[in-house]
Amino acid sequence: MANMLTETLITIEKYKNASPHYGELLEILGEILILREEYRKKVTGAIATVDGNLVEKKLEGGLPLIDFIGGDVDLGESEQYFTVLLKRAEKRNPEETTDIKERFEKGEILYADLVRDSFVVKPYKDSEESDEENVFDLLSFLVEESLRPSLEIIAEQYRQVIDKSGWSEGYCPICGKEPKIGELKGEEGKRFLFCSQCGFEWYFARIKCPFCGNDQHQTLSYFTIEGEEKYRVDVCNECNRYIKIIDFRTTTEKPNLDVEDIATLHLDILANDEGYD
Repeated sequence: MANMLTETLITIEKYKNASPHYGELLEILGEILILREEYRKKVTGAIATVDGNLVEKKLEGGLPLIDFIGGDVDLGESEQYFTVLLKRAEKRNPEETTDIKERFEKGEILYADLVRDSFVVKPYKDSEESDEENVFDLLSFLVEESLRPSLEIIAEQYRQVIDKSGWSEGYCPICGKEPKIGELKGEEGKRFLFCSQCGFEWYFARIKCPFCGNDQHQTLSYFTIEGEEKYRVDVCNECNRYIKIIDFRTTTEKPNLDVEDIATLHLDILANDEGYD
């Protein structure tokens, strides 16, 4: 784990030099990855109880193992981590964070509500408002990160079971979150989707929309940017949704999709400008 973190931090430095525009966001991510590893070691209890007798049935029925909207979850340790993240964010960006932190400390903002809201699909924002502030929401990012250490433990615990189950849904089998990014792997270029909420990655058909299930190739497409062919954006013209896909098959590099998601925010902006959400 330590070696992976070191490699990721080196990658972040490389991207900071190549894309100074995202330097601050990448620097924040680097700090958070270090914190994540520390807090993962501190997790003592399960964020949710997964009934082993129901795992296979839930997966067969297309149900994620954890229900954050109607299920019974223990957010105590995640909230402690969120508090630390919020304080770190305030030091770096007080203009955006101080008011949120003060309202949180007064109880005007409840962590449980923030978590619940993060699992509700947000409506598409008008393309005229498409900019970095819309494609990267700091508060949403901190809420998502606060759950990550606990969920990574569950993801690792049930990884083999899920792989054997043949899960074929476009949302995460652990937490139900929709993916924002994925990658192509192997000689056949199989597509794998990545959940930034719990770090789980699963196989998904290449000619199929993860969001609406459309598998008609006439209405599925993708676009790339000249000089950045390893990055593509898969789009569906039935539901007007998109997902970023990384193709590192021609290199020996192993992408960290948390980093790649930040380093490709310009693709989110382009997709929004084209009317996809």
